[in-house]
Amino acid sequence: MRDAYHEELDSIGDSLVEMARLVGSAIGRATTAMLDADLNLAESVIAADEKVDNLQRDLETKAINLLARQQPVATDLRIVVTSLRMSADLERSGDLAQHVAKVARLRFPESAVPRDLQATILEMGQLAQRLMAKAGEVIITKDVDLALQLEQDDDAMDLLHRTLFQHLMDDRWKHGIETAVDVTLLGRYYERFADHAVSVARRVVYLVTGDYADEVDPAAAAAAESAEQGAGAAGGA
Repeated sequence: MRDAYHEELDSIGDSLVEMARLVGSAIGRATTAMLDADLNLAESVIAADEKVDNLQRDLETKAINLLARQQPVATDLRIVVTSLRMSADLERSGDLAQHVAKVARLRFPESAVPRDLQATILEMGQLAQRLMAKAGEVIITKDVDLALQLEQDDDAMDLLHRTLFQHLMDDRWKHGIETAVDVTLLGRYYERFADHAVSVARRVVYLVTGDYADEVDPAAAAAAESAEQGAGAAGGA
């Protein structure tokens, strides 16, 4: 009975990792669709978001069933509750990738992004994908140090976001209001996507340590992480 219980807990973690993989791929593909004005690719990103939504619904069902039937406590309870919150972050990330793809579809056959901003948007898309990949790794490894690093990595996205606004506010802007609106929205989508990746990582910190990320002492976090790994090894022995 307990083996089945832990298999269900592991299944929740596997679903989170798969969601992170899917939304990370989606933001990369959406960026390519937008910059290349690739309508077929944009449509595939939009359609694929349903899989992320289905994973979240399945995860919620598993989590609620575990809470009702097993009444988990301590770390197991944190796993279930925190996983529900992480799935919401990941589902929203998928929506944001879909929004990028919808901008690409709306402006087809043109690119929504002026040539002089394409390098910045490409960098934002690549960074968003890397941040989500790192968030997925944090889910797998429960590495608190790596989780805490994501917040620093997100500073680069904030800088890119500010760079976009500097272009928009420049008196030399010549691309019109419609393009300005598109670029403003795109910048916001990427910035929020990165924020959700950071949020996932912060929730893993809470899962491992029982403390919120901004309250964590790195030395204590390392000790908690080692204790959890030791407990896992003992349980598998």
